[in-house]
Amino acid sequence: MKLATLRNGRPDGQLVVLSSDLSRFVSAGRIAMNLQAALDDWDRSREALTALAAQLDAGAISGQPFQPSEALAPLPRAYQWIDGSGYLSHLERVRSLKGSKDAELQSDRPLLYQGASDSLSAPHDPIIATSPDLAIDFEAEVAVITGPVGMGANREQAAAAIRLVTICNDVSLRRLVLDDLQNGFGFFHAKPSTAFAPVVITPDQLGSAWRDNRLHLPVRIEVNGALYGQPNAGTDVHFDFADLIVEAARTRNLACGTIVGGGTVSNRHDEALPIKKDGIGFACIAEARTVEKLKYGRARTPFLKDGDTVRISAIGADGSSVFGAITQKVSVI
Repeated sequence: MKLATLRNGRPDGQLVVLSSDLSRFVSAGRIAMNLQAALDDWDRSREALTALAAQLDAGAISGQPFQPSEALAPLPRAYQWIDGSGYLSHLERVRSLKGSKDAELQSDRPLLYQGASDSLSAPHDPIIATSPDLAIDFEAEVAVITGPVGMGANREQAAAAIRLVTICNDVSLRRLVLDDLQNGFGFFHAKPSTAFAPVVITPDQLGSAWRDNRLHLPVRIEVNGALYGQPNAGTDVHFDFADLIVEAARTRNLACGTIVGGGTVSNRHDEALPIKKDGIGFACIAEARTVEKLKYGRARTPFLKDGDTVRISAIGADGSSVFGAITQKVSVI
C-alpha cells in the first residue's frame, strides 16, 4: 500500500491512501487520523488501509486528485530520526575531502547519528540557510520507518520491524561539519531539517525492488534541471537496513515510528561531472568535489547557492518516480 500525509492545519497532517499510480487519494481518517496513529496500531490499521487501497484501485471509490505539493513529510514530526552509514564509498570520499586520513573507516559496525526529528521538511519545502557561505549540500538517501524494536534485536527481528520505505534529502551544511565534530557531540548545526518524499510504501508493494533489506532502484538527482547522479541504492551496500536497525537498538529500544536512513547513496566509480546519460554520478556535492580534487587537483563543482533547485527521485523500471519527487529550492535568508 502507498500512503501520504496531507496538510490540514495540524502538526501531524491527515493520513491518506494513494492509488497504485499515485494519481488519486482517499482519506484514511476513519482508520487512523495520522501516520503515527496507524503505526501504533499497525496490525489492525494495515489490514484496513490495504482494503481501502484495493477499493480505490478498483474504482469502487473515486478519490481525489493527488497533488504532491500539498503533502507534508510522511511523519512531519517523528519520535526519532537516525541516519546510518550504509555505503562505505561515501565515507571514503567525504573523509578524503575533509582530510581526516587518521581515522579508519567503520567497516565492522555502522556509524550512526541522531538527527532532529521534531520538524521534518515536506517534499516541496525550501532548503533554508542563514548564510550563503555555509557550503549547502544535498544528500539523497533511502529511509525506512519501523515498528517498535526491542533493545538487542537480531537481524531477523530488525528486518521484520520495517513497516514503510521512502527516500529523503539529508541536507548538510558542510562548512559547519568540522566544527560540530571537533566539539565532540557530533552533528548539530551542520544538519538542518531533513526533507522526505511525499509517498511511503510497504516493502511488499515494492516487489523485487525491495530485497535483502535494501532498495534496488536508481536514485536520480538533478540540480537546476541537469543530471547530477543516478546511483543504484541496492549496489555497493556495506550495511543494509537490518544491520543499521540492529546497531541502533544495541543499547536502547526504538519506538514505533522511528525513521532510519541508509546514508548517502553511493556507488564506486571514477566519473567526474558532468556525467553522461547512462553515467552513475553522485548523490551529494561533497563526493563530486572529492573526485574532482583527485582528477584535476581542485574542486570545480560549487555547493548550492540561493535560488538553486534540487530534485530527487527513486526511478522505477517504467521510468516513474516511485515515491514522488523531492523538489527543493535553496533560500538564503
